[in-house]
Amino acid sequence: MFPVALLRNVLRVLIPLAVTSTFYLYLYPVFGGCAFPLPHPVDQVEQDAAAAFQDTARQHLISSSSHAAPFRLLALGDPQLEGDTSIPNHNREAFLHLNWAIRHLTFKTDQPSLRLRLRQACHDLVDFYFEDIPNTLESIRKHIDLFGNDFFLAHIYRTLRWWTKPTHVTVLGDLLGSQWIRDKEFDQRSWRFWNRSFQGGERVPDEVATHPGAEYEVDGLLGVEDGNATAWRRRVINVAGNHDIGYAGDLTVERLERFERAFGKAAYELRFELPIQNSTINATIYNAETNPDSNRLSPELRIVNINNMNLDTPALEPSLQDKTYAFLNDVINTASAVEYLGHFTLVLTHIPLYKAEGVCVDGPYFTFHPRGGVKEQNQLSADASRGFLEGIFGLSGDPNAPGHGMGRKGVVINGHDHEGCDTYHYINQTEGDDRQWRVKRWPAAQTENLPGQPGVPGLREITVRSMMADYDGNAGLLSVWFDQDAWEWRFEFTTCALGRQYFWWAVHIVDLIVLVGLVLYGISQAVAAAGFDVENWSIGTPALPSPTTNGMSGKAIHAQPAHVANGNSKKGYTGPSQGAEVQG
Repeated sequence: MFPVALLRNVLRVLIPLAVTSTFYLYLYPVFGGCAFPLPHPVDQVEQDAAAAFQDTARQHLISSSSHAAPFRLLALGDPQLEGDTSIPNHNREAFLHLNWAIRHLTFKTDQPSLRLRLRQACHDLVDFYFEDIPNTLESIRKHIDLFGNDFFLAHIYRTLRWWTKPTHVTVLGDLLGSQWIRDKEFDQRSWRFWNRSFQGGERVPDEVATHPGAEYEVDGLLGVEDGNATAWRRRVINVAGNHDIGYAGDLTVERLERFERAFGKAAYELRFELPIQNSTINATIYNAETNPDSNRLSPELRIVNINNMNLDTPALEPSLQDKTYAFLNDVINTASAVEYLGHFTLVLTHIPLYKAEGVCVDGPYFTFHPRGGVKEQNQLSADASRGFLEGIFGLSGDPNAPGHGMGRKGVVINGHDHEGCDTYHYINQTEGDDRQWRVKRWPAAQTENLPGQPGVPGLREITVRSMMADYDGNAGLLSVWFDQDAWEWRFEFTTCALGRQYFWWAVHIVDLIVLVGLVLYGISQAVAAAGFDVENWSIGTPALPSPTTNGMSGKAIHAQPAHVANGNSKKGYTGPSQGAEVQG
């Protein structure tokens, strides 16, 4: 088959495949039915995914929606951008052992014995084949993989941000792949984070990321389209992870400062108020002068970004741990009283709360440095977790506690466990002195009707599955809305996954082949337009002359069958293979 014909047939197959696969890849949330959950009544356990998808599509068609939740958080877990530490040949020669073998054989080393010189050269040649070549190939593969992975993550962020229209975005720690890297490599990975994987995003400004205080300014109004809402759609709430700053036994002032310089503060709070348009309802809200007996507060969403790397002991830098404890105490002391309604606390952190073995993929695990200090942990300790539940959220096993121990409305969102896990922490007040905190998977807790059950305070914790390719490029979608009838906030969570990286790579490779093929085919058509016969050209065979004219005389050559002359004096002559007449 001639190359041009082969190219044309290949393109006939690849072009439909490329168009279809690319269309699917760049619209994967649409095909996957991904959308933020819509506000729904409290008695509706299952969310209406079809209605949520239709509402999202309506936002794209008419640029507005009256049904979407006022707060929609795109939650991304553990991107873990790798770099030089994952490349075998980084900062070393590609073929080190081959170079040494050559130096030995050319007498450029100090080896005095020829026998030992030859022996060492043989060893180096063996290492060249079994170490240098595999390491070089792996280094090339890893360079390509790192480059592609940046854009794989970017595709998730960019596509979901476009389709689902979140009001806020968070990355739940482990932005980078190692806390041990030097400053130069840290800066390179930070540049890749902001200029490739999360291009268009920006860190939360320091003046906006405030410390908890008795007097505070509400940063914005939820559900109101203004310049502040537009700014928050660009901002990324970055949570500090162990691979960013280290565990308690690794965390230093220098590591924390470089993280905050590149990605924003590691501990702060944000407050957003939801305006109520109904004047009659507004009259029922607590006011120290006009309505002091009301237990209704103005609807407010409080986001607390907590660095929980150094909550457990021992810590390498006690001063940093003291600051974290002080921050938590200020969060607790500035929260509204548990007896009041209308506030919601969203805690963003990295390490999950304590759970017994078997509840999630990661069970309790701690290791320590020989010098002291936490070296690694899968979860917070039981004591640190109880501080979250009883301190920040005011939950209690004592029915005589304020608010009957039922605590504040809220949820904890975190990462770290790459597999992800959705759980419910609760304590049964009727168990008396034997009561203790327990954890169940969220579906099991719903089946047992634990959420909202009188005498059983509880809190949902969502560990978002990693957005890394090995974990299907996952993302979490959290909707939070206000129920005016109950005067409390409600929320719902769902996920959206792109899939493994192989499909992403395959689509772009096919697209590249099609692009090159179209260019080559275009060149062939241009050559044909210039008068060359590209259809009858094949590799290794010169192009045949045109069958319409004689190149030498310009006379027409008429094809006709070969003839045999009469008589026995001479044999018949068979003309050229095309049957052209030969002039005698």
